[in-house]
Amino acid sequence: MGRYRPPPPPSSNYITAEGAARLREELDRLWRVERPVVTRAVAEAAAQGDRSENAEYIYGKKQLAAIDRRVRFLRKRLQAINVVTEHPERATRVFFGAWFELENDSGETRRFRLVGPDEFDHEPDYLSMDSPLGKAVLGKSLDDEFEVATPDGRVRYTIVTVAYEPLAGSRVAST
Repeated sequence: MGRYRPPPPPSSNYITAEGAARLREELDRLWRVERPVVTRAVAEAAAQGDRSENAEYIYGKKQLAAIDRRVRFLRKRLQAINVVTEHPERATRVFFGAWFELENDSGETRRFRLVGPDEFDHEPDYLSMDSPLGKAVLGKSLDDEFEVATPDGRVRYTIVTVAYEPLAGSRVAST
């Protein structure tokens, strides 16, 4: 088996202002804090002599490569993303940035926020718009019912609430 891996499917380029700020902070931390520390450690380990059997040097080089890979990814991603700063005109439908509550057939409810693929893992109630549930709920209105295929079978949901929180410096559509 070769080393070739097909590229991942393209993800959505939308992100909230908070998510973009988080990515910029991570890039800044990696570049200004973590990378210089690891670079110094690698230089110190290299000064000790034989690099082929120097575990600190080898580990440091691997850390440096991982940091550089993430920095390259973040720089590229930050150039490609679209920061969403306004709510949609129709605030009763689920679009990017919406907080919504779903009820399943058992009567259980759960609240989510529809966000981009770069920020869904920052909060437990954030849902990626690229996920199956995110794709299914996108554009749906209050009281709409829909089904989603899950590993346990198809689950039927009803949209109970839809809300958009005010964004700094933007106009807010009312529900």
